[in-house]
Amino acid sequence: MKLRFALIFLFIAASARADEGMWLLNQPPRELLKKKYDFDLTDAWLQRAMKASIRFNNGGSGSFVSPNGLAITNHHIGSDLIQKLSTKDNDLHKHGFLAKTMDEELKCPDLELNVLQEIIDVTDQVQAAVKPEMKPAEALAARKAILAKITKDSLAKTGLRSDIVTLYHGAHYHLYRYKKYTDVRLVMAPEYQIAFFGGDSDNFEYPRYNLDICFFRVYENGKPLKTPDYFKFSTTGPKDKELVFVSGHPGTTNRLETYSHLVHRRDVILPYTLQMLRYKEALLSQYAEKGAEQRRWAQRDIFPVANAGKALTGQYHGLLDPAIMRQKKEAEAELRPVDTDGFDPWRRIGYVHVAFHGKQLDYFLLERGDAFDSRLFRVARHLVRLAADLPKDDAKRLSEYRSSALESMKFQLFSPSPIVKEYEQMKLAGSLYFLVEKLGIGAPDVGQIMAGRSIPDRARELIAGTKLDDVAERKRLFEGGTKAIAESKDSLILFAQKIDKVSRKLRQEFEEADEIQQQAYADIAKIRFKKFGTSIAPDATFTLRLAFGTVQGYDVDGVKLGYTTTFDQMYSRAKKQQYHDPFHLPKRWLDGKDKLDPKTPFNFVSTADTIGGNSGSPVLNRAGEFVGINFDRNRHGLVRNFVYTDHQARHISVHSRAIVESLRKLYGADELLAELAGR
Repeated sequence: MKLRFALIFLFIAASARADEGMWLLNQPPRELLKKKYDFDLTDAWLQRAMKASIRFNNGGSGSFVSPNGLAITNHHIGSDLIQKLSTKDNDLHKHGFLAKTMDEELKCPDLELNVLQEIIDVTDQVQAAVKPEMKPAEALAARKAILAKITKDSLAKTGLRSDIVTLYHGAHYHLYRYKKYTDVRLVMAPEYQIAFFGGDSDNFEYPRYNLDICFFRVYENGKPLKTPDYFKFSTTGPKDKELVFVSGHPGTTNRLETYSHLVHRRDVILPYTLQMLRYKEALLSQYAEKGAEQRRWAQRDIFPVANAGKALTGQYHGLLDPAIMRQKKEAEAELRPVDTDGFDPWRRIGYVHVAFHGKQLDYFLLERGDAFDSRLFRVARHLVRLAADLPKDDAKRLSEYRSSALESMKFQLFSPSPIVKEYEQMKLAGSLYFLVEKLGIGAPDVGQIMAGRSIPDRARELIAGTKLDDVAERKRLFEGGTKAIAESKDSLILFAQKIDKVSRKLRQEFEEADEIQQQAYADIAKIRFKKFGTSIAPDATFTLRLAFGTVQGYDVDGVKLGYTTTFDQMYSRAKKQQYHDPFHLPKRWLDGKDKLDPKTPFNFVSTADTIGGNSGSPVLNRAGEFVGINFDRNRHGLVRNFVYTDHQARHISVHSRAIVESLRKLYGADELLAELAGR
């Protein structure tokens, strides 16, 4: 597909060639699938896909693969939990893990899984509450009030986690109801080195050779969860040109953003974010060189930071391409009416970015917390704000403290996962250096934060003087409310209180600016709906979506890359690289090479429309069987945040045959395989 065609497709009806779309399950692409692939997307197929798909609230997707609560996701999604379950003497990240029986499964300290049960359109209720004559602050207050009421009433009625999802940048609002699970246990994880073979050098590249999987089990009332809706595990997997589906939770796309919004993203947001990520990566890498234990702690953050940096670099390069920006501008001109009667939503969005530009840096650093990169600080901020907000009505609380979100917040706040103060101090000092670098040592807010100390001394003072690494102390302060917080002498509690007023003010200003922007996008959406209806999927929102495409390779510089790789190709690549890091293999894989069928398909690619957040998503065939698990996209696909193309862009998955072959012949996971086979 030529790039111009792909770009203009964002604003026209669905193409007969492109497989674009992260589709809502309550607005599925039935006609498109029937016309293009002669596939009938039935209600029963969709219902199973909805209830067998899982959102991992640490940032990814997964799915049930047995009727007994067995779930699969990527190793890099489970990595944080694998690290938390490791000890100095038993590094599960390095050596892998397999529970032979349910009694051996390891309980995760703070993992919440969500399974979607129902979607309800509440657009009319929200829009009726926000009157056209309201000023931005009034409209924001009215919108917060109705959203809080809807979610609170839903929670009281159903007991289900209830979230409002904003679609088409404010044109539609849907209520998503989830079953929430917090008793989750690790069943199996391979070694990090085979899950991420090739390391950062192969990240977002293809061919790939990664067993990027791990298994968990969900429990309810102390027993394995009964999951009648699950995906049967295919032992054959997908073939070339086969239609496949991806059911997962893509994070955020920007395909419906205006030209001026993308310019702001290119010139302001992405350069700042990339600078921050590079700063963090350098800091973590330096810390990891101090010793084995420091390396173990830093590893949990290095991958997500490096991964985000590489992904955003690809997005930034896409927006630097004049052809892409020109075509986005031309496509917008085709949609934009000639006469807007002085009521131009595109101009209003541009005005928002100009008006808030001067405060955006402060917002990122102080309210978003980029200047305070410490789990202990985040705990302190939540305790201070919870004490202030919980006595208020839901509508007047910050959104994360509303009734519908409170239990999830407390689950994370009181997590027993260990905290190492040395590591926290290092991260806090690094982010304070970043703060000073961005705002200058003479800035008023910086002076208040530093309190006359050097950066190392200030970080040391704040971390040494807190007891918030003790869960009992966190609970004491939470239960004591405003009185306990007011009387606390904890260094981080005092610090969080000191900066809370200016941080809340920045948040209020940001949300008022966003309110103007949402209203403008809603007006643009009305224009788009008149032309195209809902034939264009909304931007991704880390909620359940269905994508589809075909399994197929592609050409790069005259070289044909096949749709799948094999075990044999992986061993050849490791040998060619002389087994140097990151191309060395776990001992199990070196010793067991002759046990494996070398022609087993390992990783494969398809045209299905995925982005970050889809990691761990099940890949399904027409029968709704599990044929693979998505774990990455190639570098050609990084621009998909802004525009879909299937010219070379592909998502990358682990083939189900590779999973079965390695579990049987290298890991001795007979019990796990029997469960996957339904025995």
